[in-house]
Amino acid sequence: MARIKVEWSVEANQDLIDILEFYITRNGSSVYSKKLYSKINKSIKSLSKNPFLGAKTGDPDIRAFINGDFQVIYGVFDKLILVILIWDCRRDTEDKVIDTRRK
Repeated sequence: MARIKVEWSVEANQDLIDILEFYITRNGSSVYSKKLYSKINKSIKSLSKNPFLGAKTGDPDIRAFINGDFQVIYGVFDKLILVILIWDCRRDTEDKVIDTRRK
């Protein structure tokens, strides 16, 4: 299957920046953040090749791809994948809650 175009929402971009900055500050080094950035980008590339890898959510157009401690929440629209948000599953859930139960 050919790759599908991937776009990032403003919120997803900010989520990624926040997560990476958190770990740089927490660890006093950018080593882990660089590895994490690479891991998330590999996940996105996998999704661009096979957009239905992620688990279904309550919305038929929205899926959640779980990779370790992170979820990539994305929408599949015709020939476009929209990354809606990046979620660190170790984070306090009061911030955002995504229902990833299979329906």
